[in-house]
Amino acid sequence: METVCGLGNRKNEAFNDVLNKEGVEVYQSTVDLIKKLKDEGLRVGVASSSKNCKAVLERAGILDLFETRVDGVVSAEIGLKGKPEPDIFTTAADNLGVSYDKTVVVEDAVSGVQAGAKGNFGLVLGIARENNHLELKTNGADIVVADIGEIGFAGIEEWFQTGL
Repeated sequence: METVCGLGNRKNEAFNDVLNKEGVEVYQSTVDLIKKLKDEGLRVGVASSSKNCKAVLERAGILDLFETRVDGVVSAEIGLKGKPEPDIFTTAADNLGVSYDKTVVVEDAVSGVQAGAKGNFGLVLGIARENNHLELKTNGADIVVADIGEIGFAGIEEWFQTGL
């Protein structure tokens, strides 16, 4: 039907067709950092507004890297508020049993860095994939990089030790 809901359903069908036919782009530097964090004994979860989060992670072959997943499906089930509210991030941290001040939020969206800042997380790391460094920084990111490989594990560790 030609309704907002119908349009959304068609968009979701088109997204899933592309996902199944073309797969997803994996940022290897991000996968490498997640593996390093896990090797260091740190807890890793994923928080996303998308109801397609699980399917994307499965298609990328990385679902098993995350101990918890708080996504659009989970949000709908338990009534979480969307970004810029920090609910998905606080729920993921709670699921992992980690304190917010020792948690890193990694986000490429303005609403996500706003949520991270609002949740008082230890580090809000903005990933400027759309050449939006300034926008992410002014909306709550503590650090902004074009690729997570620019900061890596050592940079995150230094942030928590010095707050720089």
